[in-house]
Amino acid sequence: MRAKKVIGVAGMPGAGKSLVTRTAEEIGYSVVIMGDVVREETTKRGLNLTPENVGAVMLKLRDEEGPAVVAKRCVPKIENAKGDVAVIDGLRSLYEVEEYKRHFKNFVTIAIYASPETRFQRLFRRKRSDDPQGWESFRQRDMRELSVGLGNVIATADYMITNEGPKSQTEKQIHNLLRKVT
Repeated sequence: MRAKKVIGVAGMPGAGKSLVTRTAEEIGYSVVIMGDVVREETTKRGLNLTPENVGAVMLKLRDEEGPAVVAKRCVPKIENAKGDVAVIDGLRSLYEVEEYKRHFKNFVTIAIYASPETRFQRLFRRKRSDDPQGWESFRQRDMRELSVGLGNVIATADYMITNEGPKSQTEKQIHNLLRKVT
């Protein structure tokens, strides 16, 4: 049996991680979303899925079970995912990167970047329950994400995609990169 190729995707909120995962699914790769683990835990704790609650649970989980807790909870999901390639949406720290590298020898990282203004507009239009309602909550979320080490993951990623142009152009870049990596 071939070793599973695992691709970790990092990016600030609204940068385009879901565009990477959608493209990966179209190619036929399995996808595991790390944020789902935090949202599930938030619900399990009886809290509404607000940006503040999800962010607080993300930090609390790391305090309670260590900085790689979300990655540890995702490992079995990746191991059980169908196919030879799995894409992980939502790397937040180098602890998580190291956790995945311990389990998957064929692990690489992709960072996706978009400017704060672009990301804010996307999140505001998306209107997911845990998306920021205004610029201040957007900035607070960015600072929370950076506080757990997201900037380090982006800075040390194996590959980088800039997502500022037309969506079709970015999708083509993502598709080509995913094919190259696998």
